[in-house]
Amino acid sequence: MRIARKLLFQSAFIMLSGVLSPAALLAGGLTQYEVATPDVGYASAGYAARANDPGTVLTNPAGMTRLKGSQLQVGAQLLYGDVEFQPEFGTTTNGSYGDNALGPLPALSAFGTYSVNPNISIGIGMFSNFGLGLWYDSNWVGRYYVKNAILMGMSVMPAIACRFNEHISVGAGVNLMYGYLRQTVAINNPDPTIGDGQLKVKDGTLGVGGNIGVLYEVSPRTRFGVTYTTPIKLRFEDTPEFSGTGPGISSILLHRGAYFNTLNLNITVPQAVMASFYHEFNDTWALLGNFGWQDWSEFGKVDVSFSSTEGPGLTTNLKYNDTWHGAIGAQYRLAEPWLLTTGVAYDSSMLDNSNRSPSLPIGWTWRFALGAQYDMSKDLRLGFAYEYVYSGSPRINVSRGPLAGTVIGEYPDMSVQYFSANINWKF
Repeated sequence: MRIARKLLFQSAFIMLSGVLSPAALLAGGLTQYEVATPDVGYASAGYAARANDPGTVLTNPAGMTRLKGSQLQVGAQLLYGDVEFQPEFGTTTNGSYGDNALGPLPALSAFGTYSVNPNISIGIGMFSNFGLGLWYDSNWVGRYYVKNAILMGMSVMPAIACRFNEHISVGAGVNLMYGYLRQTVAINNPDPTIGDGQLKVKDGTLGVGGNIGVLYEVSPRTRFGVTYTTPIKLRFEDTPEFSGTGPGISSILLHRGAYFNTLNLNITVPQAVMASFYHEFNDTWALLGNFGWQDWSEFGKVDVSFSSTEGPGLTTNLKYNDTWHGAIGAQYRLAEPWLLTTGVAYDSSMLDNSNRSPSLPIGWTWRFALGAQYDMSKDLRLGFAYEYVYSGSPRINVSRGPLAGTVIGEYPDMSVQYFSANINWKF
């Protein structure tokens, strides 16, 4: 009985840590800079200062004061990852390598701005820049840590900006985020003849946050921008769904009311600060750059409780690190209709080597980007971009007792590619 209780609690802890794993490959944390806007072609360089298209609703709402009339920008992108685990000697669970856990994933975004008068602008954005998903083979060696996971935020952001004088503009947006969580993890039944059981959690919830930005234009060719993103609380709750459990574990689950208890899981989408610059040397060349910080240590503090007073309750700290970001980029006016862009960016890791697990394959990341924008007319612009994100070969060496087993190995040359296109109308 005591062993079964221990196995059940370990299963719940592994599942809870696993729900925080998706998309950590894309940055030092789970927030993506890539939302199918021209910023993809800069590797996000100039994020809070470029302010040349409606995507500034997200990156710095103060930048809307630079956009005249009404503008609408729609973008689409395809993400494709290379996330394959290579187990090594010492791994105790039999199974497959997991195949590629991050396959093709499409995304859309839309941003619109309207100049009320020369000093006031409003806008709205619809996008997803938080979370992603991992899908391993059902029989992979790390299935007792995670089988598949989705943690995603989809946002609608209305915003307003005000220009105080020829140099200073401020703006603010309200981030209405719908958070979606879906997580499954295998349960290792003590009786090997039964096979694996499964634990599944799924829920959606609404959180509210905001963006605040300041843009300082030194001259028509030089500007600096700072954006602060507030934290967003996401409160998930669901009755865990157990299936395929053997008689021993099933009796414990029934005795503790686990089939009926509601699991409450509260996480915080972290606050962040981004400072950027944009400088045109002449009509041909411009240089852009960023320095940023994201509060992932707060995201790692997860409040967990069950509806039953007898059920376990805890605040677990997954020991995440705050992350730091730097980027440098350039644009080149090849000819009147063509603008070429490029950029390089670096994000530190939200986890140390000792805290990395199969459900959290997180490391530092480098971004390398190329883009092109083509003016079809004075009112219509097309944009295309490609970005390669490289995360090295993160290693894991974890052991959580007989239920989850020991998993040792690495993710060789882990990477993600983005293919992005957008169109911008002025009217």
